[in-house]
Amino acid sequence: MDRVNFFGIHVENTTLEDISKDLENALLKKEKTTVFTPNTEIVMMAKKDERLIRLINSANHVIPDGIGLIYGAKLKKINLKERVTGYDTSIKLLEIANKHGLGLYLLGGKDGVSKEAFDNILKKYPNIRLCGYHHGYFSGSHTGDENSSEEKEVIEDINRSKPDIIFVGFGFPKQELWIDKNKDKINATVMIGNGGVIDVLSGRVNRAPDIFIKLNLEWFYRLIKNPSRIKRQIYLPMFLIKVIFDKNAINQLN
Repeated sequence: MDRVNFFGIHVENTTLEDISKDLENALLKKEKTTVFTPNTEIVMMAKKDERLIRLINSANHVIPDGIGLIYGAKLKKINLKERVTGYDTSIKLLEIANKHGLGLYLLGGKDGVSKEAFDNILKKYPNIRLCGYHHGYFSGSHTGDENSSEEKEVIEDINRSKPDIIFVGFGFPKQELWIDKNKDKINATVMIGNGGVIDVLSGRVNRAPDIFIKLNLEWFYRLIKNPSRIKRQIYLPMFLIKVIFDKNAINQLN
């Protein structure tokens, strides 16, 4: 597997088409697979924390969700093929599930959000098997309460419904922690930590217009809509500055 090292995080050098093929094969072969989607913000948050670096690298697929990763790689004359977002990967998983009649479970968001998301999903992808949904506000591995009674109930509900795919939307690093701690307890094939994707699918949060996405300015659209995000968006220039002045920041892995 061709990978690029970003401050210790091993990001797969792939395309949306290739990752989609890999995930479809895993689903058809029932090969348990985890997917994490780091962007520049996550890389900057994790780069000084070996536990978080190991956590992210534990996934079967670590995909480059963030245009800053593409820019950073270019500064080091490394060709990172393309940005592969968690949202786009999730939509491909919905298409695969609809094609093969696979089951989906949504885990995350506020109470009612995952239900709204599933209603919308089924309108567009009627062949997906509705397995279940649950909000993300329960005590469990992601809140430091591993093996809590609430978490056990959630896992039992998931296993009863026998999903093939689980969307886990708690945000970083809670979703990654939860997946890592519970993946061996859960009878599902693909688990992806996909942040706010469930909120977007519910219709409560709008994704950036296509023109912003095509110009790689999705971050700018979010900032316009929510200026309080400036504290988070500052990670992008900080990341690029670190890359410029740290010769070991990014390198190609064999």
